[in-house]
Amino acid sequence: MRLRPLAALSAAAVSALLLAGCASGEAAPSPSGTAAANLCDAAAASGSASDSVKVSGDVGEAAEATFDTPIAPEDLEVTVLDEGDGEAVEAGEFISYAMTAYNGETGEPLATVGYEPGELLPSQLAADTIQGQVFGCGHVGKRVVAAFPATESAGSEVYVLDLLGTVPTAASGDAQEPVAGMPTVKLADDGAPSITIPEGDAPTETEIATLKQGDGYEIKKGDYALIQYTGVRWSNGETFDSTWDGGAPIAYPTTNYVAGFQKALEGQKVGSQVLVVIPPAEGYGEGTINEEDLKGETIVFVVDILGGQAAATGTE
Repeated sequence: MRLRPLAALSAAAVSALLLAGCASGEAAPSPSGTAAANLCDAAAASGSASDSVKVSGDVGEAAEATFDTPIAPEDLEVTVLDEGDGEAVEAGEFISYAMTAYNGETGEPLATVGYEPGELLPSQLAADTIQGQVFGCGHVGKRVVAAFPATESAGSEVYVLDLLGTVPTAASGDAQEPVAGMPTVKLADDGAPSITIPEGDAPTETEIATLKQGDGYEIKKGDYALIQYTGVRWSNGETFDSTWDGGAPIAYPTTNYVAGFQKALEGQKVGSQVLVVIPPAEGYGEGTINEEDLKGETIVFVVDILGGQAAATGTE
């Protein structure tokens, strides 16, 4: 069931704004020491190019930047405009962020993204990512200006980026009453679910129950959804796949999942936790059941929806 790690999607999403193209080949080194120190050390240094950018507007809102053109740094340069006064962020946390991008050769704006729900997925903060290079360590509310050098595939660019917050790795919505006759779910301290199958025959149609009701962006057909999930077989209750075991959420368009799983995502809001029972007709079809094959199986998932990105925002 696992299709794609978050890192791959983040690169695809950001490349829609040319950020990945600008940073191509500019990965930060992996310094030694603790994870926190790595994140601090990963932050790119300021320089004359990034220092020259004048920015107006409040953190958390789209910025306006002006600078003399062309701007042509030899390496990525990052100037901190506001250190932020929110909670400190740590390596491995998922962050929400937003940015305004400019053409470094002409000064023309390219795009503003992330300030409205559904525009950017949360991203894991790490020393070896672009987000790690531009934000480093610090606090929620941090604003930086980043000047990216030209590459073979893109010209120089300037970004103003805001670190908006951290994102939980388990659904944070309001608990709902369980639905009689459906599997029961118990959550570990970290949010990982265990699923108990009820007695009786499996349903013949897909059944969906909302275990936690979120209030974030509503996932639509084709959108990317950042999720955690655990899947078990109705026949014996055994887990066949779980992102909780893999250590990180995944993200992929809703249309890339089996029909029953797609139904469980679409129309749900970020922050929700969903229980879905999927018969073979909307799962993996009919066939022989064996250790590796899910054909013929009724399958049960608990899905935590952590983020969403409108289909038009991300590209493969």
